[in-house]
Amino acid sequence: MTDQFRLGGDLTIDRLGFGAMRLPQAGQARGPESGRAVLRRAVELGVHHIDTADFYRSENGAVRANTLIREALFPYPEALVIATKVGPVFGPGGPGQGTAADLRPQVEANLESLGVDHLDLVYLRIGTVEPPRGESLAERFEVLAALREEGLIRHLGISNVDAGHLAEARTIAPVAAVQNNFHLAHRDETAVLDACTQAGIAFVPFFPLGGGRADIDDPGLVKVAERHGATVHQIALAWLLALSPVTLAIPGTGSVAHLEENLTARSISLTQEDLADLA
Repeated sequence: MTDQFRLGGDLTIDRLGFGAMRLPQAGQARGPESGRAVLRRAVELGVHHIDTADFYRSENGAVRANTLIREALFPYPEALVIATKVGPVFGPGGPGQGTAADLRPQVEANLESLGVDHLDLVYLRIGTVEPPRGESLAERFEVLAALREEGLIRHLGISNVDAGHLAEARTIAPVAAVQNNFHLAHRDETAVLDACTQAGIAFVPFFPLGGGRADIDDPGLVKVAERHGATVHQIALAWLLALSPVTLAIPGTGSVAHLEENLTARSISLTQEDLADLA
């Protein structure tokens, strides 16, 4: 059974949460009501941590993750922690990197779309999928630190970063969480995970199941899944939680059945033999 984590030292959440990115992108077969049903079921099953962003929306902009969250769950349960992220900007050419001046409007957009007066956790997302090495995040993170001082943000995080970015951010303000691309088939940035473990900072892999960009079904994973009578995705999630006491997992889906399957990973305890097969 997975344990809990105290995010930022004061927000207690289950280590297996839910990522909302797929809800507005679930395709024409699933409408907004399906997304709301998934969110309600997640909370019924004890999910305390939902990861979202104001820019998570359908291609035509008609369905938005934050709107679904507000419609499904507001007024929010006291124990629910909603994390969001800012930084990217979107234009005709696709996503790009925003400037420091873009951040306050993005934070305000999240406040409005979620219907809250402060945000539990806000990540500064830099780059695209891989960390932009050598790029300073100081000017942008200072803006979020100021918004935290204003009371608009409770805790700060950073996303898509390397160990240098984490060290830089921590000289400006406390960092409660780091969100990086990390899963069984993509184990880069272990230095970031190690730094988070030592400091008690949450390490939250995005694409914990590969995000459709990577095949995680290696022979070792299949072997362990068969041993436990589980799916490879359940074992992949259990592996993330076994890596460190600071790792959190936020798998996303637009299906209630898939949600329930993912959350079953809570009950899987990997043995040393399992971990050796997955090493």
